[in-house]
Amino acid sequence: MPEKQEEILSKIETPSDLRRLQTNELPQLCEELRQFIIDIVSTHPGHLGASLGVVELTVALHYIFNTPNDKLIWDVGHQAYAHKIITGRKNIFYTNRTYKGISGFPKISESEYDPFGTGHSSTSISAALGMAIASNIKDDNGRQHIAVIGDGAMTGGMAVEALNNAGVSKSNLLVILNDNGISIDKNVGAIREYLAEITTSRTYNRVKNKIWNVLGRASKYGPNSQKLVQQVENAIKSTILKKSNLFEAFNFRYFGPIDGHDVVKLTKILKDLKRIPGPKLLHIITTKGKGFKKAEEDQTYFHAPAAFDKDTGKVIHSHNTKKFPLKYQVVFGETIVELAEQNPKILGITPAMPTGCSLNIMMKKMPKRAFDVGIAEQHAVTFSAGLATQGMIPFCNIYSTFMQRAYDQIIHDVALQNLNVVFCLDRGGLVGEDGATHHGAFDLAYLRAIPNIIVSSPINEEFLRNLMFTAQLDNAGTFSIRYPKGKGELKNWRKPFKKLEVGKGQLIREGKDLAIISIGHIGNYVIEAAKLLHNEDISISHYDIIFLKPIDEELLHEVFTKFDKIITIEDGTIIGGLGSAVLEFMADNNYSAKVKRLGIPDRFIEQGKQIELYSECGFDIEGIIKTIKEMLEK
Repeated sequence: MPEKQEEILSKIETPSDLRRLQTNELPQLCEELRQFIIDIVSTHPGHLGASLGVVELTVALHYIFNTPNDKLIWDVGHQAYAHKIITGRKNIFYTNRTYKGISGFPKISESEYDPFGTGHSSTSISAALGMAIASNIKDDNGRQHIAVIGDGAMTGGMAVEALNNAGVSKSNLLVILNDNGISIDKNVGAIREYLAEITTSRTYNRVKNKIWNVLGRASKYGPNSQKLVQQVENAIKSTILKKSNLFEAFNFRYFGPIDGHDVVKLTKILKDLKRIPGPKLLHIITTKGKGFKKAEEDQTYFHAPAAFDKDTGKVIHSHNTKKFPLKYQVVFGETIVELAEQNPKILGITPAMPTGCSLNIMMKKMPKRAFDVGIAEQHAVTFSAGLATQGMIPFCNIYSTFMQRAYDQIIHDVALQNLNVVFCLDRGGLVGEDGATHHGAFDLAYLRAIPNIIVSSPINEEFLRNLMFTAQLDNAGTFSIRYPKGKGELKNWRKPFKKLEVGKGQLIREGKDLAIISIGHIGNYVIEAAKLLHNEDISISHYDIIFLKPIDEELLHEVFTKFDKIITIEDGTIIGGLGSAVLEFMADNNYSAKVKRLGIPDRFIEQGKQIELYSECGFDIEGIIKTIKEMLEK
């Protein structure tokens, strides 16, 4: 019987421990690390596939580079689980994405090994270049700066802007392109096709091996090694590539593509690249979900799966057989198809999130009328604007947190020109375990400041459908509809469409003691709180404002005429949203009342279950009841 290998991962607490290993021990460490991630994520759900795909790269980087002195930035941040485990967080990794636990993304305040927070994509090259320039200014020229960009992030415009700037900087910068052909869904666009062409070119791959042969001998040749490398590079440029190499055009030295799962070869290549000055790009090919069969077969689902059996990959479903309402995003996906069948002008747009926002339903049924534009929120908005100028009605679906990246385009390209673009902002409010980088906290406030835009939020799926129907009617203008992550309220939501009066709210419950004004799904918590308080003889009037802009002034006049105690509730930042709008109305109309605002406080909220975060912010059912009682006692 073969002797069992001694475990290696248990001895690794920091990269300095890793660097004591022999190179031939690294493959075993990778297998243990991969299994460790599977073990934890199977019971503590998180981003699985991307992190499994970069296990070998993670080990090789920390083995060769002197982190944390050398700066290593992971983009997108959800591929950094192996990095977290071998940089001092192994014993607390089970708290990943949990309330008061560690973040699911790199975070400066969490570890000295996380030099930059990366929750959104395509930011790493810009950040690494900034660090590299700072090192130049401080004459710290021995420090290395590495940006690992993957999961489709190279399709983001910022990445190209950074390449353009970095190529003339002569800074000590290494960009590693982790090419796995997918973000959450399959990558799209010309860059994807270009990378595929490089990867599959037999001629290119034969000649590029000469580079590695030369690099392998570089240490023997000393100063002359640079000439040898340049000779091979020039041969490729002049005789192999009919098109200019995209990265060479940006003055980056391009190396690859190579197998990103050969950890020993990766260490040798990285060691050689470490000696070459200036901006460099290493193109590696990896498999998302590597080492876990189900994750390799279904890369979209296992990007961030629910709990699953680590042996079979089978998803562990709740034993509760009660029929729950669908997720808001599914209702969106079904509804846009219904509307598009009635209105040939309707198109669907998403920046690389077709499955997440359920536009994949339309893409399957109407492939010529639904567009995935890649991780490019700014482009998605202005592309939609261009469509609108020609009489089309684009429904541009972008997560609230990602829409922040296209703020100028909303103002300059859409609202200023009063174009009929419908923005469907998925994941509005506190999203849960993804934490501060992904909460949709600011859209109500940042959209309310823009002229020519309708800002709305449905209390349930029926209102979501009716808002979508209203937004595509003639002369609807620029229209924003935000809704939360997760399930709605109604099992039977597919009802005939009804046109809503823009700027008109609704009275949900009539009472005499106090008025509550809410917007969006969080109003359902008010409904439950009012029912409970009714048993205590506390009578609440509840108004669902529906439209933050234009706001229902008739409704507000009624509220301030009848009540001197008012509570506003919103799943959005307390600064600039519903509460601020109500206070402004009170001041402008010379009313006097005690107004208590409930919302996301003026700080970044960390990760946790949605209900835990609602409780922290005071607008869960118990928090609402507590605030009501406190108001009535005064």
